[in-house]
Amino acid sequence: MSKNDSISMSVIRRLPRYYRFLSELDEQRVDRISSTKLAEIMNVTASQVRQDLNCFGGFGQQGYGYSVGQLRLEIQRILGLNNNYQAILIGAGNFGSAVALHLNFSKLGFSLVGCFETDKNKIGTQLGELLIRDEAELESFCAEHRVDTAILCIPKQNVEPILERLYQAGIKNYWNFSHYDIAGKYSDTVVENVHLSDNLMTLCYRMNNRSN
Repeated sequence: MSKNDSISMSVIRRLPRYYRFLSELDEQRVDRISSTKLAEIMNVTASQVRQDLNCFGGFGQQGYGYSVGQLRLEIQRILGLNNNYQAILIGAGNFGSAVALHLNFSKLGFSLVGCFETDKNKIGTQLGELLIRDEAELESFCAEHRVDTAILCIPKQNVEPILERLYQAGIKNYWNFSHYDIAGKYSDTVVENVHLSDNLMTLCYRMNNRSN
């Protein structure tokens, strides 16, 4: 087991927030920042900031704090944002189209190289710079482009047959909006599940229970 295997997911899930805030500070030409100030921005304690960053080497200097630009680049490296993973989109409906058109994949570690649909009215049309392809082309396209990641923007009931094909094509990494339990079916996959309704219900709970 590598050192990084022992790092908790709660720490890992804070890294994108560090990266986002550090990027904003870098754009504002802020050269350095203390753990206390970074903690205020992150809404955590200074001790938590130091503990989080010490998981990956620390990067700070006593009495100086952190170099904003250097720390941003280190977190970029830790997150693997320069890896340019090849990703495809399954489902070019309203939601899938929004994902494809409004995310800057190249800044997030991925290159969106293909889009697949079963709707004959969409096949052959453009989605931004992507040609929407027939799902029948899936295996040949994945082999040619060495695709390693799939983004699932299709209903849960439609996932199983396409998932079987994706897995057999060697794709074991998924950004999953479908609510289908991919990891339950294939235990060797890496899956990030996105449940927008859960997030909205959490907002509802917090609104319902806040102090007036």
